[in-house]
Amino acid sequence: MFGLLIPGRLVQSEVQQINETHFVFNVEDADSINHIAIFLTGQTPFPDGYGGAVYFSFPNPTGQQWILLGVIANQKPSAIFKVTNLKSATDSTNPFGQCIPHMSHMAQIGISIETLEELSQQTPSPQAAVSTAETFVEYSRKMLENFFNFATSFTQTQAQMSPNPTETYVPLSTVQTWYQNFERRLQQNTFFWRS
Repeated sequence: MFGLLIPGRLVQSEVQQINETHFVFNVEDADSINHIAIFLTGQTPFPDGYGGAVYFSFPNPTGQQWILLGVIANQKPSAIFKVTNLKSATDSTNPFGQCIPHMSHMAQIGISIETLEELSQQTPSPQAAVSTAETFVEYSRKMLENFFNFATSFTQTQAQMSPNPTETYVPLSTVQTWYQNFERRLQQNTFFWRS
């Protein structure tokens, strides 16, 4: 019924059924994963009015903790989730923590079959959301503004400049033109820089 895809690994379809409504994937070497994709295989759809809440659990010294990633349903049969920020640090704070060799951890991906009404009332962890174009645009704008503010903090008029044959100067108008062009291209196509 379900499949799990982790980039760089084979598709995993061996899901352990805990009971009628709960399923678990075991994920070996979970330290090395950043994203996961959960999907319906198409063999068995959810019953009408039902979907699956997708949870993530990473080994934690304080005990097992399940974090809601999101939902899959017949209308949305697959989803990609970011799990990088959800993995807890498991290093011990005792003085022997540095001496113990690194061990890979096994995480679990859980799927709980629930009514669509119940699923709509749950709030997934915001850290599980995959980056969107909007967040990239926001980051790009902040980076541009930061560079522009930094560069303009060193402005001098030509009268204030002392001659220095080893220093190269860029006119502020060039930086302003670059900033405006970059922002315009970003508005036209968020991913223009890929071409």
